[in-house]
Amino acid sequence: MNRIFKWLIVPVLLIAITFIGVSLMKSKDKVADSPKKGGMPPKEKPLTKVDIFVVTPTKLADNREVSGSLLAYEEVDLKNEVAGRVVEINLPEGQSVKKGTLLVKLFDDDLQAGLRKLQIQLAIQEKIYERQAELVKVNGISQNDYEQTGLQLNSLRADIEIQKVLIRKTMVLAPFDGVIGLRNISIGAQVTPSTLLATIRSEDRLKLDFSVPEKYGSEIKPGMKINFTLSNNSKQYEATVMGTEEGIEAATRNLKVRAVVENKSEHLLPGAFADVFLKLRENNDALMIPTQAIIPAEQSKSVIMVRKGKAHFVTVKTGTREASTIEITEGLQPGDTIVTTGILFLKEGARLLYSTVKAQ
Repeated sequence: MNRIFKWLIVPVLLIAITFIGVSLMKSKDKVADSPKKGGMPPKEKPLTKVDIFVVTPTKLADNREVSGSLLAYEEVDLKNEVAGRVVEINLPEGQSVKKGTLLVKLFDDDLQAGLRKLQIQLAIQEKIYERQAELVKVNGISQNDYEQTGLQLNSLRADIEIQKVLIRKTMVLAPFDGVIGLRNISIGAQVTPSTLLATIRSEDRLKLDFSVPEKYGSEIKPGMKINFTLSNNSKQYEATVMGTEEGIEAATRNLKVRAVVENKSEHLLPGAFADVFLKLRENNDALMIPTQAIIPAEQSKSVIMVRKGKAHFVTVKTGTREASTIEITEGLQPGDTIVTTGILFLKEGARLLYSTVKAQ
């Protein structure tokens, strides 16, 4: 019996000793955590090491590059007004012609014969009218007969004008000074009003068409100077804005702009692709910050500002974006300091340790 008791008492003593030890350890921890009871104060959270940026005003030139196309200042597809047979051609391909130059003549012998007939009838009627003018003075004929003869005379003159118009329709004249393109007809060809004879383009000036995003539409004004280059030529050319469309394109939300190139070069050809450079505005007091400092949200943007060594989140509004910086239009002032690294791991009020300090 004594032997069994000894085996039972040993485990009970071990359990009691363990329980007492654990209780003593917890008591020591409580004493250590309580400064009032003479323990050590709790450890402060470590400082977060970040890079900061000092906001300073700088000069900002809002430059934009868009695509455009060169067009002839004046360009017309040459077509005849009436059907007929070509009897004369004066289409010097690649050569200049003056306004009013006869380019193509159609067969008009029948119309010329009709004109001569009317002219003869007019001459006869004029003589009759002259004789009746003398007779009406002596009451040789009635006033009514005299007026009827005058009416026939005027009718013949009108018919002659109509005939001359029909004859002019058999001629294709140069509508302006320009250069003739490649001709598509030969002598003897039967042509209709839909037949393309050739093209004529003005050679002294060119037009440049391009589009800008809707938000820049108010920056484009007539008389504004722009520069452009060609894909096969790095030389910069100058153009002057003529005007804009009076409306935004619904599909692209762009505004169409047209400029004129006064000093035409042999390298500038209608239809060529152009890179257009726009200098929209300048701001000498722009607040530019690194783009990585921006924290995007669903409906807003913010940055982390440093105040008394702690992090504070500030909502901002942005403007022009460049390669590595972005303009702040609202939310910051010159001299403010913002965090540029580690922003995803910071919370409001976090204490900061500066690694590097940069400015614009």
